[in-house]
Amino acid sequence: MKYFWLISLCCLICACQPAKHTDIRLAVAQMPLNLDPRYATDAASERVNRLLYQPLVDFDVASKPTPVLASWQVAGDIEYRLMLQKNAKFHHGKPLTSADVKATYESLMQLKDAPHSADFTNVAAIETPDEKTVIFHLKKADKHFPSKLIIGILPQDLIEKNHDFSHQPVGSGALEFLNWQHDLQLKRMSDGQVITLLEVKDPTVRVLKLQRGEVDLLQGDLPPELVKYLQSMPEVRIQTGLGANYSYLGLNMQDPVLKNLKVRQALAHAIDRKAIIRKVMIEGTREASAILPPEHWAGNGDLVPYDYNPQLSKKLLQEAGVQLPLKLLYKTSTDAFRVRLATIMQAQMRQAGIELQIKSLDWGTFFADVKAGNFQLFGLTWVGIKTPEIYAKAFGSSYMPPAGFNRGRYADAELDVLLAQEDWPAVTRRIYAQLPYIPLWYEGQFTAMRRDVQGFNPKPDGNWDDLTRVNRLQ
Repeated sequence: MKYFWLISLCCLICACQPAKHTDIRLAVAQMPLNLDPRYATDAASERVNRLLYQPLVDFDVASKPTPVLASWQVAGDIEYRLMLQKNAKFHHGKPLTSADVKATYESLMQLKDAPHSADFTNVAAIETPDEKTVIFHLKKADKHFPSKLIIGILPQDLIEKNHDFSHQPVGSGALEFLNWQHDLQLKRMSDGQVITLLEVKDPTVRVLKLQRGEVDLLQGDLPPELVKYLQSMPEVRIQTGLGANYSYLGLNMQDPVLKNLKVRQALAHAIDRKAIIRKVMIEGTREASAILPPEHWAGNGDLVPYDYNPQLSKKLLQEAGVQLPLKLLYKTSTDAFRVRLATIMQAQMRQAGIELQIKSLDWGTFFADVKAGNFQLFGLTWVGIKTPEIYAKAFGSSYMPPAGFNRGRYADAELDVLLAQEDWPAVTRRIYAQLPYIPLWYEGQFTAMRRDVQGFNPKPDGNWDDLTRVNRLQ
């Protein structure tokens, strides 16, 4: 209802046409926080870094590791020999060699506050017998090691100068960094096309800017009412698809109330996922039970999403000895859609004897609180996850920050054993039963673009890879 005013407002403002622009503009809800691939963990940073840098390895459509810069051979379980296959060049002109690979990974291993560094504690040494060969010597066998070599490669000369990659990135990817004042401007290496990312926090304003031609592209982060409105606009083309990014409620497992499993079970049964998906999520959204979707090779289709049962929630809370209503503080960003989801869950939980207090913060402050463990409950989405090692990083007792992403400080000896065995069906069953996260859904994906723009399509993980080929019709 609150978006109906948009139609009449657009009729008034669209007569004022903005000046033509030659860059291709993508409006986003949040800007990246860090363009150094050794540190980046937020979705926007990961998506931009895929364009700025090239890794040794990426993943194919089946989420299996595949060569990008290098192919690999295994020798005796603890030695991986990688051969650089591309004559890549960094954006500052230096050729990419094995020395840059060695410098990137050795710098990552030495960083104490980088969340990705824990993946490489098993590396004993790195050799570079020539400019095209890198040899990783491991302390113990790791058959999944190639899937960890996904960090963008940095130039050795700038690493040694302690260059600020987070704000002045230099990679060898398809897009080159130009400047980052308010907007983030990148240049496509193949044809010189400038790509601009603009932060527009309000979803309605993003839609207005697309309609007026001030921006050319939108992806995700819109309520279905606005997506439907966009579908009625003749100057805009909409595409939708299934999503694979996992949305969840994060829990502080050090909290004396949330430590109780019955309380966590009550939370899981206090959310009507089906109603939320039906009423406020876009097409392609589906209920979730685990981080990896069931179609993933390590997915678990036997896990049934928790049903909405507020009476059972009340019973579980009473059994846990909790005085009703149970008051819990939920942190989220100031994004209008995320706040809307929070208020819907607040109303649903009230029926289950839970009083959800919402605290919305600007994205930087909110994400800093999450990483620091300064929360009781929070809502986030895992983006672009390809390997089941995420279960160790998110829930393993040795992966608490800064060593990993176990931000809720969850420790479970039984799960640690299953993780070490890589028994993924048992791992996902244990997590599903213990609820260190409350699973919500896999968000559907959509893109909206002006009719004179082509080549930008939705991806299950919401990446922006098509910025390497999107163009404007002449």
